[in-house]
Amino acid sequence: MQTTGAPLLPDPARRFAAWCVVLLLAAALAALGIWLCIVFQTAVTPVLLAILGTALLRPLYRRLLRLKVRKALAAALTVAAVVAVVGGATYIVVLALIETGDQIVASLRQAATDIAEHFGAAGASLDDLAKNAEGLLKRFGGTAASGVISGLSVVAEMMATAVLALLLIFFFLKDSDRAMGALRSLAPRDTADTVEAMARRAFEAVEGYMRGTTFVALVDGVIIGIGLLVLDVPGAVGLAALVFVTAYIPYLGAFLSGAVAVLVALADRGFVIALWVLGIVLAVQVLEGNVLQPFVQSKTVQMHPAAVLLAITAGASVAGILGMLLAVPLTAAATGVLGELRSRYGAPRRAASSPEAPES
Repeated sequence: MQTTGAPLLPDPARRFAAWCVVLLLAAALAALGIWLCIVFQTAVTPVLLAILGTALLRPLYRRLLRLKVRKALAAALTVAAVVAVVGGATYIVVLALIETGDQIVASLRQAATDIAEHFGAAGASLDDLAKNAEGLLKRFGGTAASGVISGLSVVAEMMATAVLALLLIFFFLKDSDRAMGALRSLAPRDTADTVEAMARRAFEAVEGYMRGTTFVALVDGVIIGIGLLVLDVPGAVGLAALVFVTAYIPYLGAFLSGAVAVLVALADRGFVIALWVLGIVLAVQVLEGNVLQPFVQSKTVQMHPAAVLLAITAGASVAGILGMLLAVPLTAAATGVLGELRSRYGAPRRAASSPEAPES
């Protein structure tokens, strides 16, 4: 009499082991990808920046195509427009930070001194932070204006990255259809549709995130800048520029720029004006959290704030400030891909509505 041996592990344990193997393989692939990105950072950074730029500029490119402009000319006009806009904005921001940077740092040190008189060690820590900020600002100013050799090398590297990213944006816009065709040809035949859908979903998530975040950053910077100008806070333009730039780092950026604005107002304009600045910053954050961010996420994918903060922390540990800027768009793309996979394979198949009645 032949007997069938019982399985070594029960079914739940086997499923758990299978999922562990899948997660370990996924973690190994992710670690390998991050390691390759770090090794080839010089080449990877322009590609990632170009993808973000393409996502932000695609609506303008499509509008030019609807006006019967040829693809190459439309892509060139789009890149020229972004050079003019970003170049002008960068010039204004850098000029504002250089002109008002010393004033902002002096106000921060004065605020730290005042707080040290009342709170002792906490204020001393703030004073050390202000001194470090002053050193960083001087280093930045030297890089941008004095032409130190190390600063020039950094500026040259940044310029080369920006030029390469602009060229890639041109080709990504012009040859987007070819890129999707190449992606389909690389995928196995029976999975080409799924791979294309995942790529489109990821790019749509990044596109919506970049447009929405730019809109939120502009609103934050304009409102807070107007408030600082009305309250006659020193360095208002530079602080508004700081708000705009840091808005691309969700949650953490708003906290940092708001704290700097309040400390500057406290040092130069007194406690009452600092409270007004704090009120303006909090009002803008309430507007952003309850109106602007839900609007942005409704156009892209829903991401929990904890996931966003973890992504920012991981990005900072891998690539510093650049990693903090790129972490959330990449997380949005990954969330879009997971959403596409869930919509295709995650829905449980319904069984037959009712079993057939046994024949009599």
